[in-house]
Amino acid sequence: MKCLGIDIGGTGVKAAPVDVSTGRLLAERMRVPIPKPATPRAVLEAVQELVSHFKWTGRVGCTMPSVVKSGVVYSAMNIDSSWLGVDAARLFAHRKRPPVVVHNDADAAAVAEMQFGAGRGKNGLVLMVTLGTGIGTALFYRGSLVPNLELGQIEYDGKKAEQRATNRVREERDQSWQKWGGRVNEYLLMLEKIASPDLIIIGGGVSKHHREFFPYLKTDCKVVPAKLLNEAGIIGVALMAARPGDFR
Repeated sequence: MKCLGIDIGGTGVKAAPVDVSTGRLLAERMRVPIPKPATPRAVLEAVQELVSHFKWTGRVGCTMPSVVKSGVVYSAMNIDSSWLGVDAARLFAHRKRPPVVVHNDADAAAVAEMQFGAGRGKNGLVLMVTLGTGIGTALFYRGSLVPNLELGQIEYDGKKAEQRATNRVREERDQSWQKWGGRVNEYLLMLEKIASPDLIIIGGGVSKHHREFFPYLKTDCKVVPAKLLNEAGIIGVALMAARPGDFR
């Protein structure tokens, strides 16, 4: 089956058609900048532009950087507050059939990594952490997803994790890999105390630079870089669109 995956992030909206049996992109990924302000109507226009670009008429999956339940947005930490309470699945469908499915972005990326990437074949407690504009987290236990786990919002040393350990913070403050790696390590050690994972997967675009900061990670459990990088959200949400009954 082929599905269109659309990944809505803090700086851009990315999309590509996906062969969900292999996790392969079937065309070159297209990216458009996130509108400013990123209101529901403005983001809808970006989504429609991507759907039109690929001349897509089949199943579509979209990620959102927020808690999503049955297609409805329940948090707005890294998106415009006007999204709160919006039925994003209905908004994006916009006379389109079959229906569009909408899921949390970190959940979608983790689904892809568990199916086709660094988590494949791992049946214990697997925690994925995406480090980008914000921090996304997703948890799998024996291959099953625990959805909407927003551990990027927890506080330590008087600040939210997203104010200390995101890739955006590293870039804005021009931090060295060593200093930023130490911040990430503090965060991962706290997550270990909370969840005791068997494996942590580090995702987001910064994972391609893992050799720069992994030497500063001193966790008890194994930490590995994601394999699918910036394509993970696209692939994962396409898979979730193909199997809507498995991901509520």
